[in-house]
Amino acid sequence: MSKPRVLSGIQPTSGSFHLGNYLGAVKQWVELQNTHDAFYCVVDLHALTSSPNPEELRKNTLTSVAQLLALGLDPENCTLFVQSHVVAHNQLAWVMECMTGFGEASRMTQFKDKSAKNGTDRIGVGVFTYPMLMAADILLYQAHQVPVGEDQRQHIELTRDLAGRFNHQFGETFVVPEGFILKEGAKIYDLQDPTSKMSKSAESLSGLIEILDTPQANTKKIKSAVTDTGREVIFDTAEKPGISNLLTIFSALTGRTIADIQNDFVGKGYGDFKGAVAEVVVDYLTPVREKTLELLDDPTHLRTILSDGAAKAEAVANATIKDVYEKIGLIARG
Repeated sequence: MSKPRVLSGIQPTSGSFHLGNYLGAVKQWVELQNTHDAFYCVVDLHALTSSPNPEELRKNTLTSVAQLLALGLDPENCTLFVQSHVVAHNQLAWVMECMTGFGEASRMTQFKDKSAKNGTDRIGVGVFTYPMLMAADILLYQAHQVPVGEDQRQHIELTRDLAGRFNHQFGETFVVPEGFILKEGAKIYDLQDPTSKMSKSAESLSGLIEILDTPQANTKKIKSAVTDTGREVIFDTAEKPGISNLLTIFSALTGRTIADIQNDFVGKGYGDFKGAVAEVVVDYLTPVREKTLELLDDPTHLRTILSDGAAKAEAVANATIKDVYEKIGLIARG
């Protein structure tokens, strides 16, 4: 029996992933590549909605690929590629846009939030059509499951609706994907605001544990993390969100239970605990950082991996777009 197929992507919007990216998504991608036919892409086209600097986008795209490899993705075990290297993404996105109602697109949370904050005159049309490109990303590869966070559930539902609508109108064409909502257990919060998810959109980077930060920088951030009243190291998200967040990080990186970790710090204070968390984080991330920098020293090798990945992705994507074009009435070239 063939493996179920998964598709997921990550934006190259910064120079380094943070710990929340890894524990919330990439760590599970690494696990899924062993049980699924896995397609993973760096979604550089989606990144254009934030109007990035061209040189930074190029650099961040390669850095994202290097980090994914250093964190455990294996090109022999998954298809790793850059979104813009497969033109069928753009081709199917236009078809999906033509099948999406204006009201339907207007109800997407991301567009509503950004337009409410900035006004519709100050955001690009790409923010509005972003979910249709995401639907195309998924449907091109006939993915059975899409590993995403809870905040992407609405986009998966739109993708399912569009797949069903196309299949009903033009005949069975797309697999209707299921959202594979990633486990909540490793949800990581900002070190300076432990009630908010760790995110690059935070006002300050001091709350982020970045994969490519130096060991010294991450140690300083952890030791400066906001803590709570009292001195007991206890998991209590209501009363001790800061300590609970650090316990979650410690547990996620060591595989130890939170109860077991708490027992180690009975009678000890926050200073001892933060020092131990910093040691765990540095021990875990230092080899990843070193491997990423090593890969970035050989961009030709990285581009070869991406070229091979794009070829594998195109074989699937081009078959899908050919079928779609034929069914909607576009004539073949030559």
